[in-house]
Amino acid sequence: MRVRTLPEIRAAGLDAWFQPALDRLAGLHSEAEPRLREWFLPDQPLYLARAPGRLDVMGGIADYSGATVLELPLDRATWALLQRQAASRCDLATRRDGRWQLFGIDQRPLLAGKLRTPQALAKWFADHDADRWAAYVVGGVQLLFRRAGTRVEDVVPGFRLLFDSTVPEGSGVASSAALEVAAMAAVSASLGLALSPAELAESCRWVENHVVGAPCGIMDQMTSACGRRDRLLRLRCRPSPGTIEGHLAVPPGYRFYGIDSGIRHAVSGADYGTVRTAAFMGYRMIAGLAGLTVIQDGARVKIEDPAWGGCLASIPPSEFSARFELRLPGRMTGAEFLAGYGGITDPVTRVEPAREYPVRQASTHPVREQARVERFAELLGGLGGNPDAAVNLGQLMCESHQSYGACGLASEGTDRLVELVTSAGPARGLFGAKITGGGSGGTVAILGTAEADAAVREIASRYGAETGRPALVFSESGPGAAETGVLLIEPGSPTAASPPSGTPRQ
Repeated sequence: MRVRTLPEIRAAGLDAWFQPALDRLAGLHSEAEPRLREWFLPDQPLYLARAPGRLDVMGGIADYSGATVLELPLDRATWALLQRQAASRCDLATRRDGRWQLFGIDQRPLLAGKLRTPQALAKWFADHDADRWAAYVVGGVQLLFRRAGTRVEDVVPGFRLLFDSTVPEGSGVASSAALEVAAMAAVSASLGLALSPAELAESCRWVENHVVGAPCGIMDQMTSACGRRDRLLRLRCRPSPGTIEGHLAVPPGYRFYGIDSGIRHAVSGADYGTVRTAAFMGYRMIAGLAGLTVIQDGARVKIEDPAWGGCLASIPPSEFSARFELRLPGRMTGAEFLAGYGGITDPVTRVEPAREYPVRQASTHPVREQARVERFAELLGGLGGNPDAAVNLGQLMCESHQSYGACGLASEGTDRLVELVTSAGPARGLFGAKITGGGSGGTVAILGTAEADAAVREIASRYGAETGRPALVFSESGPGAAETGVLLIEPGSPTAASPPSGTPRQ
């Protein structure tokens, strides 16, 4: 991740994207919490990283099955401000629900002692639920120490990190990825580690899987790190960390919007985990039907798969329909599966014997979603010269939404928002909508014209009046972390200025 000074940031026209954090920094002297007033020292360098949330336009939960996804970085972002400190500690401060939360941990046990393994650190945070947000950061610090070959005697000085964010938590717009990417970008810059944006994203995903304990795919972290403003990141999520196939420009006259349903969910929730596990169960069963070599590996299996590379999304839809779809069970208990198939290939979930899994639909979704994403990208490229393509794009979004529901990842709030968008229709400049991310609530993505902003806000207002839930609207894109880089503020540099023209709306 490129490190720039403030004059370089301003010369590149990127200062507007750092301004909210610079304003927060300038205002720390007036905070009620005395520790925050002295959080940073004026005679030490300070690193400032920014990472955005994302709007999942197409692909969503198919990422863990190797699908292509289309993701838009938002103007909503998390900023990480970092300064080294003399003590061998990692001290964190963040604003959550309008209040500051503080957390601190001795860094030495992260490399030696009871917290020296990711598993031990994960268990510690699992036993301290109120501090679980800090796992996204501390897990990254531990991983970067290991990457740098750091020894216990070398972990001085430590870190002080302060976070500020406009990415709402639990809305399905990747608040955790924004936190991870911003934190790891700042820490790696301060350690002098030269991680590429893709390596940074994969490191963040690893921390979320193995320290935080959330079985997410790679698309959120890659979008936050590698996305570009007003472009859809086209990412094929195999092999990890995936292959960036391009950045698709949103055609002039069109825009992707988001409306938060106000129904909170978590990627680590049971619904998402159940569907993900069911998809890997389906892949294991397909491997058996296809005669692939399966090797038991403890509680999991390894599959020799030269044709599909271990990914459901690589199976052609016609082959899936003809050979496998109707031979998969609609639903199956974990105990029944384990008795017949031994385990799954997924390294971050496990089959629960007492749980029932929607195997057929969870396996069907990534196969069909891959075809939808490919068609969507094709139509989007020609949208500027064919306005009728917008209707077809909207239909693909609605089909994706219905498939989420068939997997069990719907919610009454997101269904209602999609219904309101469909009712407004092309006459109001709206063509389609779908649930996003892990499903079971969160945000819907909407395709509309650039002039449809008022219609989107009317729908959000009507939904809010019906449900009593605030319906936040996302209408602007922003740069990914690699576009803005890391800002290095040298001692004596000015840290606040009047926001220039074009300051992003937050």
